[in-house]
Amino acid sequence: MQFKTEVCDLLNIKYPILQGGMAWTSTAELAAGVSNAGGLGIIGAGSMPPDVLKEEIVKLRALTDKPFGVNLVLLNNPFVTELVKVIIEKRVPVVTTGAGNPGPFIPELKDRGVKVLPVTASVALAKRLERAGADALITEGMEAGGHVGELTTFVLVPQVAAAVKIPVIAAGGIANGRGMIAAFVLGARGVQLGTRFVCATECTVHPKVKEKILRAKDRDTTVTGYSTGHPVRILKNKLSRELELLDRENKGKEVEERGEGKLRLAMQEGDVDWGSLMAGQSAAMVDKIESAKDIVESLIEEASTALKDLSAMIEAGP
Repeated sequence: MQFKTEVCDLLNIKYPILQGGMAWTSTAELAAGVSNAGGLGIIGAGSMPPDVLKEEIVKLRALTDKPFGVNLVLLNNPFVTELVKVIIEKRVPVVTTGAGNPGPFIPELKDRGVKVLPVTASVALAKRLERAGADALITEGMEAGGHVGELTTFVLVPQVAAAVKIPVIAAGGIANGRGMIAAFVLGARGVQLGTRFVCATECTVHPKVKEKILRAKDRDTTVTGYSTGHPVRILKNKLSRELELLDRENKGKEVEERGEGKLRLAMQEGDVDWGSLMAGQSAAMVDKIESAKDIVESLIEEASTALKDLSAMIEAGP
């Protein structure tokens, strides 16, 4: 089954499946693997210096001729303006944005033919970003890993889909084909997965991180950083317990200081005790390491089966 939606036409991809742009995780290798499989692979620029992003884009283009994207984290990013220039210079076809307001950058990006897909966690922000010129919206529930809002995917997606006219891409808590079909029923026209793609063979994170995700159970993530105003979902470990204690004492500055550099410590150096293991609640549904191609194909197969089961249920009636 094809599952072709307007998101496929917008991004020139085979399947309406996006890979989350995760800093220190979504490198050229992973993004190319997802794009080659028919989805949209995304480089997680994070706080990369401009020259590093250039290198990643060159590396990715050596691995695929398919469309791809770059994710920009806007909050406290000293390189964001330079990174936008790199994206334009290198003719990146798609940009996703998170943790901040992309409004000031949307006109220039769109003038250069770049599709802009901001992440949104509220209806009000979704409406504002549509007015600002966003091509589609990645509507992300608080089940997701990394920076999160307050609403769940199940209640947020249908509200945003009803409030805007541009396509909505659901994210947060989606790890299999059943979740994909549920997102479509809620009004989404595409899905974005992060945590499951961390366990792709092409993902270059430290093997200990993948092992931690594979062992995760349903209650093994927690949200830290409430006291900073920018909460983050991570897997529970020694760092999370320390951050939760600081949160309870409302020590936002100490939380920020303690968390600095900890994402890289986990994802690249493999410190799963004191590193920040950004992962979503869907980690409990990830049970093996497989190629990006196998992940995408299994999503489509599972979604096809789920849709057939749903159709049979409807036809059967009471």
